[in-house]
Amino acid sequence: MPAQQLKKFLDSNHVRYVTSHSRAYTAQELAALSHVAGKDWAKTVVVKLDGKLAMAVIPASQKVVFDLLKTATGAKEAELATEHEFAASFPDCELGAMPPFGNLYGLPVYVAHSLAADEEISFNACSFSEIVRMPYAEFARLVSPKVGHISA
Repeated sequence: MPAQQLKKFLDSNHVRYVTSHSRAYTAQELAALSHVAGKDWAKTVVVKLDGKLAMAVIPASQKVVFDLLKTATGAKEAELATEHEFAASFPDCELGAMPPFGNLYGLPVYVAHSLAADEEISFNACSFSEIVRMPYAEFARLVSPKVGHISA
């Protein structure tokens, strides 16, 4: 079962979602175990934009391109946040398994345009053994992410 905060949020917003259990440690492994193409699996990357934490949600098969992220967000500086910098922000999650719901953690969310074009979104549900699959339209409704060209 996903972390209680995420589950409560999805349930209270009447979102249909599917959870699965399969332990893996990389986004590509989770995608494969879940029978989701790497290009369709949402990997949450915690970044710093002008020194403030944010989420970049990109396909598992891609990497954040920081020059693209700066352009898409209007930030002067963009860099990868260290685990030490963001660990305390996600007390209910295994480190590295944060769901792309920045609104639950007080962080802005930026989504790669290719994920926004998909009908569904699949992602870690606060652990490396649980995933959530749900309609992208519902994710967008709940999170209101900014969509842009941020990865390659």
